[in-house]
Amino acid sequence: MRFVMTQGWFSTLVRGLGMVVLVSGLVAATVQAQVTPAAPDSLSAVQAHEMALAGAVTLIDIRQPEEWRQTGVAQDVKRVSMRQPGGGQAFAQAIYEAAGKDLDAPIVLICRTGSRTSRLVPLLKEMGFTNVVDVPEGMLGSRAGPGWIARGLPVDPCKNC
Repeated sequence: MRFVMTQGWFSTLVRGLGMVVLVSGLVAATVQAQVTPAAPDSLSAVQAHEMALAGAVTLIDIRQPEEWRQTGVAQDVKRVSMRQPGGGQAFAQAIYEAAGKDLDAPIVLICRTGSRTSRLVPLLKEMGFTNVVDVPEGMLGSRAGPGWIARGLPVDPCKNC
């Protein structure tokens, strides 16, 4: 594993999570067989769902367990809370394991409204992940779109989170 830890990246991440991120619109890209380095940095909820169903990406929900319990989670998503007891290194390790221990695996991150994932994508890329994108509309919607739930995409309850 070749994580590249930049000094202060986790504190930058934590500070950034409190900021509001305005996403101007949906990505007008078509669904591809896989996310590639030339692919956009984000996908719509529908695109992420279709790609996850096709087995082309690993979809990871990075929210907190209480958020998973409140809304449920996207069907067949892997849950990796960004707040790990071991901090940023533990989070990166959990993402690495969820992606099959492959830094080049296509990974799609989703959170509540896309704010956290938009900040995590570049940080994970700095750490050596090469193929990671986010869903800017998130589970509940944002300026980027109505969100996974409002689009009627499948959601599983997460009572034991």
